[in-house]
Amino acid sequence: MPRRRFLHAAAICLGLLVHAAGLVAADEFPPELVRFTAYAKNPVFTAAGPGHWDAKIRERGWILREGETWRLWYTGDDGTPEGTRLLGYATSPDGLTWTRHAANPLDRNEWIEDMQVVKNGDAYLMVAEGMGDQAQWLTSRDGLTWHREGTLDVRMVDGTRIEAGPYGTPTVWFEEGVWHLFYERRDAGVWLARSRDLKVWTNVQDEPVLPLGPEPYDRLMIALNQIIKYEGRYYAYYHGSGTPEKPRLWSTSIAVSSDLVHWKKYAGNPLTLESANQSSGIVIFDGKQYRLYTMHDKVEVHFAKP
Repeated sequence: MPRRRFLHAAAICLGLLVHAAGLVAADEFPPELVRFTAYAKNPVFTAAGPGHWDAKIRERGWILREGETWRLWYTGDDGTPEGTRLLGYATSPDGLTWTRHAANPLDRNEWIEDMQVVKNGDAYLMVAEGMGDQAQWLTSRDGLTWHREGTLDVRMVDGTRIEAGPYGTPTVWFEEGVWHLFYERRDAGVWLARSRDLKVWTNVQDEPVLPLGPEPYDRLMIALNQIIKYEGRYYAYYHGSGTPEKPRLWSTSIAVSSDLVHWKKYAGNPLTLESANQSSGIVIFDGKQYRLYTMHDKVEVHFAKP
């Protein structure tokens, strides 16, 4: 082949490779996971208001879609200086119109907030924050009556317990016989620990797997809400804040990973505007598309853009 034709062919091949690489990079964050539009009738669920045990809604709640029923667990704050945090429950036929459970709060003794609920065989597992921002786990046969199993026993890589202090927003992912626990410490980063028995968790590394920043939207505080697996990759929906003044403004963002340890944040973050609190976001597949629910301090839904 003449040299000129060889160089031309090589340039075409190189261009195809660059184009293919660009497509791969773009596909790291498919539009159905990052492009959402707010529901016109938001909010879909709010606190009961002053004088009630759930005068305010706090932190991350959780939604499971089971058959034709949508199930919502949330934390109510009574608005007092002591601020009790109790577990509430509501159901819906469509994820938009919700009915509170008649026996709310489900537990009047346990401090439960910032929870995640997962189906574990024939039962349910909940990980949540307890008093003093201590991560805990609870179990239930029906999702209504919960038994507290205790705080999560998290260890450093060398097997020693993590240092005393807050550790919260626990988020679990189960795969191939291993439980993966993501947790934050003072909102200064997200760590990852693993367990096979739910009793002892060991850090994968003693540094955060999802650090703060460097962009302004999560440069000061960060916490992970949910892990999903989509087309062979893991996606973390998380919330962050870059505002030092109070009340803080929070937004929901996304990151991608191939191994649950190394994460890349989406260049288009945040997914929700920092001009309003839209944090503690999780996504639910409704049978046709993903919906992004944000839950602090009211439940709002955002539908994937077509």
